[in-house]
Amino acid sequence: MRADVRTVLGLALPALAVLAATPLYLLWDTAWVGRLGPIELAALAAGTTVLSQVTTQLTFLSYGTTARAARRHGAGDRAGAVAEGIQATWVALAVGSVLAVTVALSAGPVTRWLAGEAGSGVAEDAARWLRVASLAILPALTVMAGNGWLRGVADTRRPLLFTLAGLVPVAVAVPWAVTRFGLIGSAWATVAGETVTAGCFVLCLVRTWRQDGDGRPVRPTWSVIRPQLTAGRDLVVRSLGFQVAFVAAAAVAARSGAGALAAHQVLLQLWNLLTLLLDSVAVAAQALVGAALGAASRSAAWRVSRTVLWFSVGAGLVLGAVLASAAGVVPGLFTADPGVRAAMAGPWWILVVMAVVGGVVFALDGVLLGAGDVAFLRTVTIVSLVFGFIPGVLVAGAADLGLTGVWCGLLAFLVFRLVAVVLRFRSGRWVRTGVTR
Repeated sequence: MRADVRTVLGLALPALAVLAATPLYLLWDTAWVGRLGPIELAALAAGTTVLSQVTTQLTFLSYGTTARAARRHGAGDRAGAVAEGIQATWVALAVGSVLAVTVALSAGPVTRWLAGEAGSGVAEDAARWLRVASLAILPALTVMAGNGWLRGVADTRRPLLFTLAGLVPVAVAVPWAVTRFGLIGSAWATVAGETVTAGCFVLCLVRTWRQDGDGRPVRPTWSVIRPQLTAGRDLVVRSLGFQVAFVAAAAVAARSGAGALAAHQVLLQLWNLLTLLLDSVAVAAQALVGAALGAASRSAAWRVSRTVLWFSVGAGLVLGAVLASAAGVVPGLFTADPGVRAAMAGPWWILVVMAVVGGVVFALDGVLLGAGDVAFLRTVTIVSLVFGFIPGVLVAGAADLGLTGVWCGLLAFLVFRLVAVVLRFRSGRWVRTGVTR
């Protein structure tokens, strides 16, 4: 099995574009809603916070499906890989329907709690936005399932085309929709974009099943869905661990004042950008390692994992060097406030270290996800949160280290994960060949 730099880039670059497309669209949408006024912008922030939290917890529909489909693809069972996509899509439709109704019905109370002292006007606008945008949940989960099985068969090109088919026309329409219909125009644009992209994925799935389905049933099949949900449970717990760490970090940063919180927001967005870059390499690792293990080739699994690891380490070193060299320039692009820039000075170098460490962690995360080692990753995340992040933040608080202390806690969280995934990787206990059940 080939796993040279060209192969890795061939999978990683389209995956990166897909991962970055939605955040870029949201920035564009936010810019236009911001022209309506601060009330509408605050309402959008509240609404998108709820929507993103709901969908983020269900990434198992993509990551879990990638690993299972890749194993079947590597074993030469393309029909089985497509079947994984079909069953994941059924899960997406069922869970998405329940969540859409739940979010729509609870939009009022949730946004009132989230808006807090921002006022009833913000809460009411956020609720109206969320009731419409809840219609995007079902297609968004369908898109996750589609990304999962197509990555599993080493196809990251079509997901990119489908994503662009949904987002580009809607991005062009956003200025008109927001200007003409206000905040609700933004919500309907979100729904339209996700629906078009989901339709492309479903159409692709149907066509592929007709060509390569080998008579496999289209109806929901519990024997396939059950292990998907088992892996999904572990990945949901893992995602919750990440959310707890970053939400708690923001809460602790807020105690140091508005300047520290503003600095934390800038650093967090930069970290999110770095994770997108490194996560695209992890996607390549999932597909290649899963296919190698599905083909019952231990040597190929080791070979592709080492190649991806070295590639990701190189990417992390480059990103760290770029951040280090730009320490005196980039903060000024986000704020002219001397207090905010001063608050960023110490944590900036922690961010540089995290970029380098992340090169290893994200690559090995991808390897272990591709190997279906999700229970281990779940446990590592929780242990790293309890024994890495929380003690790190408590010590920083006691020593009055401010925002630097908060980022020391996040670094500790990442370093604990680093030690765990490196030991797991070297042990070889993740190398389980054949098709998982």
